[in-house]
Amino acid sequence: MELDIAVEEPWPEGDWEHLAEKALGALQRFVPELNNERLSTSLLFTSDAEVHALNREWRERDKPTNVLSFPMLKREELLALDTDGPPEMLGDIALAFETCAREAEEKSVSLQDHATHLIVHGLLHLAGHDHEISEADAEAMEALEIKTLAILAIADPYGDRIL
Repeated sequence: MELDIAVEEPWPEGDWEHLAEKALGALQRFVPELNNERLSTSLLFTSDAEVHALNREWRERDKPTNVLSFPMLKREELLALDTDGPPEMLGDIALAFETCAREAEEKSVSLQDHATHLIVHGLLHLAGHDHEISEADAEAMEALEIKTLAILAIADPYGDRIL
């Protein structure tokens, strides 16, 4: 899968592209349907104001949030996608700087680690996983996040549970 990454102010300088590629590579170990070379995803590192506007327009929620995911394929379509054929847009992800930075500080983790977690979380949403469906779905999604982050030497963001 190809990531099309844009980093806007107020995100500080850093190798956000490399961080996102590492997050995707680790996640692909557990979510092999994301290994399809036909897929592409746009990832926008932006401001709370921009994420707030997107959240209001597309989700009818008038507030910023840490990460937004906009899938363009249903899970069934993703799982059935052949490796031969034209490019397919999996979806878009946007991360809000101020919210991410505040949450990272509150959790006493680095901005890079928290952003990595949110990228993994967003990619799982694009792959059709949803923590809002049921407690079992939430636990399954969290387990994928925890295993993926462990590969990257990032602690369990949900409280260091052992699965």
